[in-house]
Amino acid sequence: MRKNSIKNTRVNAEVQRELSNIIRNGIKDPRVAPMTSVVAVEVAPDLKTCKAYISVLGDEKARQDTIRGLQSAEGYIRRELARTVNMRNTPEIRFIEDQSIEYGVNISRKIDEVTRDLDNGAEE
Repeated sequence: MRKNSIKNTRVNAEVQRELSNIIRNGIKDPRVAPMTSVVAVEVAPDLKTCKAYISVLGDEKARQDTIRGLQSAEGYIRRELARTVNMRNTPEIRFIEDQSIEYGVNISRKIDEVTRDLDNGAEE
């Protein structure tokens, strides 16, 4: 199976949707921040492993605590995933912190500052 096959794309989308639901509704661990989202999921073609890219809104400690909380709840998450998604194998999930949303917010903020400075310079 090719890496970007239609089947693999569908599996990735379904696993991402279900992971989001499980993290939002199922996990009661206080370490997991309430503003946690699953940005992307890459399931291996053999369905044995899965990389879940997680974005957390908050400071560095909140991000680290959320990743630790998700890693400790991996057994529960896999069990729920197996229950909701009909797959031959339930993949072993590896949570990876994704900072792309925060990076985008910072770049947007810097662009706003530059345009504000340019507008102020033009008015003077």
